[in-house]
Amino acid sequence: MSTSGIEIHPRQEAFKEGISALTGLATSVVSDVLGRTIGAVNILPVNKSSVSVCGNAVTVSVRAGDNLFIHKALQILQSGDVLVVDGGADITRALFGEIMMTVAKSKGAIGCVFDGAIRDVDAFEQHQFPCWARGVNMRGPYKDGPGSINVPVTIGGMVVNPGDIILGDCDGIIALSPSIALEAAKLGKEKEATERKTIQSIMAGEYNDAWVDILLKQKGVL
Repeated sequence: MSTSGIEIHPRQEAFKEGISALTGLATSVVSDVLGRTIGAVNILPVNKSSVSVCGNAVTVSVRAGDNLFIHKALQILQSGDVLVVDGGADITRALFGEIMMTVAKSKGAIGCVFDGAIRDVDAFEQHQFPCWARGVNMRGPYKDGPGSINVPVTIGGMVVNPGDIILGDCDGIIALSPSIALEAAKLGKEKEATERKTIQSIMAGEYNDAWVDILLKQKGVL
């Protein structure tokens, strides 16, 4: 369905193999192995306790301060989905709160991401529903539209396509195309193993930091 300023497209099916492979990996590690070029900026976890999520992106684009099409998107959420909303980086009105979060959770959604503001922060913690947002504001939204569902959106400078895999933790959010998910997971697990060995060497007093001076010499500093 598409009319002036409005697009509604079907939900993309989840790439379950990729989601399974990426689950549990740190966002920082996956970002590192993909060239440190992906990741949302200034989109931070709302929850006070440790949070993590890995699921299928259902995307929504709305005008600043208006959540009509987020309500429409709630109708199509399924188990394992992550609601991803491009609110234009506006934080003057909350787009999402406890009631909408409860609906999303009842549909089987496992988290949400907002380039905008949310409210009822304590409810997200109480119900252990992971949420990342640009800000918090108690002021309520408009419900006039327009908006679009399951279209490419931008979250903190990062493009998210419907059906992308959303990986989030206390450091932030990254989005991966299903086409690179398995390779990213493989590289991420290898890097995590390397980092564990590095930490073990530090604890054992065997850490070799000669690489620092080597790099400085290459830059003509030493």
